[in-house]
Amino acid sequence: MIDELAHAGPEHLDEGFIAGFDRKQGHPDPAADIAAFEGHGLGTTSTIVDLGAGTGQFAIPAAERFGRVIAVDVSPAMLGALRAKARATASAAALPRLECVRGGFLSYSPAAPVDGVYTRHALHQLPDFWKVTALRRIAGLLRPGGVLRLVDLIYDFGPGETDAVFAAWFANAATDPAAGYTADDYAEHIRTEHSTFRWLLEPMLAATGFEVADVSYKGRLYGAYTCVKAGNG
Repeated sequence: MIDELAHAGPEHLDEGFIAGFDRKQGHPDPAADIAAFEGHGLGTTSTIVDLGAGTGQFAIPAAERFGRVIAVDVSPAMLGALRAKARATASAAALPRLECVRGGFLSYSPAAPVDGVYTRHALHQLPDFWKVTALRRIAGLLRPGGVLRLVDLIYDFGPGETDAVFAAWFANAATDPAAGYTADDYAEHIRTEHSTFRWLLEPMLAATGFEVADVSYKGRLYGAYTCVKAGNG
């Protein structure tokens, strides 16, 4: 098994970087992700695991709506930031429903099958072979009929379009590295991280026991998948 910390992205282990993480990432609205789970029947009695939870941008609001949310991250510094944010922003009712656990795609195992798994901008840290391993493990975490919500940086274009898509991506990047991701940040992602093509990811999902219920893309770079574990998976 590979060392998960070596594939966490070194910046995600750095307390200095994490202090500005939400400002750099922006504040993505979790409403569509929460609605994806609720649309498949998950609610106040459901347990959801957030893999690669970061600072809790999904986990904290999800704890306001679901019965239990387990926020999992390999970075102790990220978990520290998540706990601090939860104490400052979560309601008194939500706090007991939120659990923080150190672990990752290749190591975390709950005590019992869960109803949903969420992961945003984390699976791309793993090379494709290990993505498949991670997806198999996610399927193993879920009960039959359980829901995976996967949001990530995924390449929705053919190899011949790469130069044009990346040029447009760089052109629309932030200019202030404190305020957002710059063209240099994007280039670093392409060189050192492991975003894959859509036409490779979707067969991985099928091979690991998932049926894609809904998919959308933004800018040919950002994909959002709602998947259901097959009943006999």
